[in-house]
Amino acid sequence: MTYKQLKKQKELILLDCISGSMAYNLNMAGSDVDKKGIFIMPQKQLYGFERQEQIANETNDEVYFEMGRFLELLTKNNPNILELLSTPKEYVLFRHPLMDLIRPDDFLSKLCQDTFAGYAQTQIKKARGLNKKINRPLDAERKSVLDFCFVIYNNGSIPLSEWLNEHDFDQSECGLVNLNHFRNVYLLYHQKQLTDGWFKGIVSGPDADDVQLSSVPMGLENIAVMNFNKDSYSIYCREYKEYLEWEENRNQHRYQSTLSHGKSYDAKNMMHTFRLLNMAEEIALYQQIIVKREDRDFLLKIRNGEFEFDYLMQMVEDKLERIKAAYENSSLPNKVDIKIAENILVQIRQKYYSGKY
Repeated sequence: MTYKQLKKQKELILLDCISGSMAYNLNMAGSDVDKKGIFIMPQKQLYGFERQEQIANETNDEVYFEMGRFLELLTKNNPNILELLSTPKEYVLFRHPLMDLIRPDDFLSKLCQDTFAGYAQTQIKKARGLNKKINRPLDAERKSVLDFCFVIYNNGSIPLSEWLNEHDFDQSECGLVNLNHFRNVYLLYHQKQLTDGWFKGIVSGPDADDVQLSSVPMGLENIAVMNFNKDSYSIYCREYKEYLEWEENRNQHRYQSTLSHGKSYDAKNMMHTFRLLNMAEEIALYQQIIVKREDRDFLLKIRNGEFEFDYLMQMVEDKLERIKAAYENSSLPNKVDIKIAENILVQIRQKYYSGKY
């Protein structure tokens, strides 16, 4: 079933809500209107092979979850699903009477500490990553293996490039052999030591991802000892790839917004981080999902970039400590009773397919 087909069979939709910034009371001029809802598969489809867990429009700003998948995610205390179930009445466009069988109280547990606060921590890691990318941008020209090679020199070490320059050598004129019992450490030789033949060079070319070894005549004395910091090179390659992907895929509007407020973090991302943290704490303290945010002013100040990044990070640490204590003292069950969810699902399907609701 496609999104268009679902919209034509509106009798299959059990819940239709406006979600996102409007439901959170965090919408601003130009904010998108998102929708989420719940549908039930036609009985024939349920019995057949073509099960569907989710249907969305092309832009993914309207998403509908099949009732079975919805209840499954509820048992896992998925934040988006718990929020959907607790959508403020003014943003509920349609609600089927069968939805009354699903009570939010039956689906709150201490798992919310991991799902709400845990998801918020994931966003914090992204924010820290963005902060790092903006304040420590990588050079446009990618570093090579040679930039991670160092030569023992005067009771210390210097970059290989400096050592080569000092001796007026080119890396292609040098040869390496392994130094036994020393990881990524090599004995280094130069072409001038040979009377016959050639060394391969330290690397095969600018795109090489490792050093290369050469054949060295027996008895030839090395002129230097070199280390290739392979671990640092591997980390650099991963971060460089991530940086290029970030540059290519970043949301330019949000990136320019980040640059405009000058705080080096994605303000919208950070706003939702604090929304999730506040909701996590509220669940432990009040045992309810508060979707419409009374802390709108504070959250919008974050979105407007009115706080320094380090200050927000300290607030996060303090908030996480309070959340931890709140859940330790909470009377919430450790997890959701799966049997309750299963019984509700069976009741809903039986009543819907029989038309007795």
